[in-house]
Amino acid sequence: MKNLMGILALSILFLIFSCGGSENGGEASSSSSSGSIDESSSAEAATSSKGVGEIKNLNLDDSLNVSMVFKGKQIVDMKCASCHKLTDKRVVGPGFEGVTNRRQPEWIMNMITNTDVMLAEDPTAQKLLEECLTRMPNQGLSVGDARDVLEFLRQNDEAKLGKRDEAYQEG
Repeated sequence: MKNLMGILALSILFLIFSCGGSENGGEASSSSSSGSIDESSSAEAATSSKGVGEIKNLNLDDSLNVSMVFKGKQIVDMKCASCHKLTDKRVVGPGFEGVTNRRQPEWIMNMITNTDVMLAEDPTAQKLLEECLTRMPNQGLSVGDARDVLEFLRQNDEAKLGKRDEAYQEG
């Protein structure tokens, strides 16, 4: 009964917060002290490891932006934690540990901001859907929110694995 109440409470919180936007009214952040975003918009098939969406090129700084990490953690706690853990363990969706070493930062941000198209067109996203058997819902996050989440995921990988951005450095 206690577990059922917990699941019900999480489901209600998920529904309440899943339609939320960002503090900046959905405006995309085009640059920050932790990297800049080039947002060209063209509908193309997902043949690259950067995914499908408006994020084409992302330049990451070597250092982490503490403010973005903090905002990203708040977003993850509110919108992602019911399905994703910060470890490598899969709950509903895959665990976040090591994601910045496996996936290009553009792919991560496109998956966050362009979920439906990624699941329809990106082979990697489709493979994850086959493994997890549950579609990731579109959380309505802005590009700025997704960038904050990425920065938090970079910090998580550095803290847990001692390395981050290996996929970025390969691209």
